[in-house]
Amino acid sequence: MHDFYSDTQSRPTRAMREAALDTPLGDERHDADPATLELCERVADMLGMETAVFLPSGTMCNEIAIAVHTRPGDEVICTRESHIIFAESGGPAALSGVMMHPIDCERGMLTQQQLASAIRPRSAHAPRSRLLVAEQTANLAGGAIWPLEQLNSVAAVAKAAGLATHLDGARLLNAQVATGVPAAAYARGFDSAWIAFTKGLGCPVGAVLAGSADFVENAWLLKRRWGGAMRQTGVLTAMCLYALDHHVERLAEDHALAQSIGARLLDLPIIARVLPIETNIIIADLDQQGPDARETSRLLREKNVTVTVVGHRRIRIVTHLDVGPVDADALIAGLAAVRRQS
Repeated sequence: MHDFYSDTQSRPTRAMREAALDTPLGDERHDADPATLELCERVADMLGMETAVFLPSGTMCNEIAIAVHTRPGDEVICTRESHIIFAESGGPAALSGVMMHPIDCERGMLTQQQLASAIRPRSAHAPRSRLLVAEQTANLAGGAIWPLEQLNSVAAVAKAAGLATHLDGARLLNAQVATGVPAAAYARGFDSAWIAFTKGLGCPVGAVLAGSADFVENAWLLKRRWGGAMRQTGVLTAMCLYALDHHVERLAEDHALAQSIGARLLDLPIIARVLPIETNIIIADLDQQGPDARETSRLLREKNVTVTVVGHRRIRIVTHLDVGPVDADALIAGLAAVRRQS
C-alpha cells in the first residue's frame, strides 16, 4: 500500500521498537517511570513550559486543554478548519459544554483584527469568550506555517482580553524544521501546547501536553477521569525519546517529497489547483470534469494508493517516513489512470 492518507499511518521503525526493549519501567502515575519522566521534561523544555504530561493522543491533549481552560457555556475561538472542529467528534461540546466560534480566514491563520472582532464584550446575554486555540501547522490549509510574528500578535490580543491560549502543536516540529524557529518561540504566547509523536515522528502512541504546574495538575485529573491514565508507559515513551533523537531533522525529507509531488500534480489534467506547500501536507483540488474526491479516493485504493477526502472535490496527501519516491510514482500514476478512466 502506498499510504498517503496521513502521517498517522507511519509505523515505528525496528530501531525505535528495540529502544523500548531494555528501558527501565515503573508506574507513571507515581512518577516512577524513568522514560516518561524524561520525555515530559524534555518536551516541557522544548516548549518553554514548566512541566508536561504524557497522553495517549493529540485529540486528548486538545480536549483536556479545553476542559482545563474553560467552564461550561464558555466560548472557544478558533478557525473554521481547526482540528477541534472537523476531527474530534464534537468533543468540546460533549466533554466541556463549550460553544465554538469558528472564523473563516486565509490559510488557517487568524489576524489580530479578526480575533479582536470575535471577542465578545462581557454580557449576561452572551457566552464568555474564554479561549483561543491556534493550530501550528494549519492542517487543512496544507500544512501552512503561521509566521512567528502573526502567531505571537494574535496570542497577545487574546491575553490582553483575558482569554486563555492553547496551541495545537500536532505538527509543530514540522514548522520548526521548515523555518529553523524553535518550538518554544512559537509556543511563547500560549498557556498550553503539545506535540505529537504518532505523526511524522513515527511512534505508535502518544503526545505530550505542556503548561504550568497548576495546568498539568488539572490535566492529570482529567486524564484519570477520562480513562487515559496508564502504568508502565516507558514501553511507549522510550520510543518517543528515540524519535526526538533520530526523527526530528528527517522531517525535512518529508517536506522535500511533498514539494516534489506537488510539482508533479500540476502536470496532471485531473488536478485543478494545489495549495502552497510548506511542510508535509498537500491539498489538491480536482478538476470539475473528472470524478469527485470520494470516487477518486475509491479508484486510487483499487490501485493500492490512499489519500484523504477533505472536500467534495478536494483531497489531502501527506508524506511521512513510510513513503518515498517509489510511492510518489505510484500516486502520480494512479491519479493519471483515474482521469483516463473518467
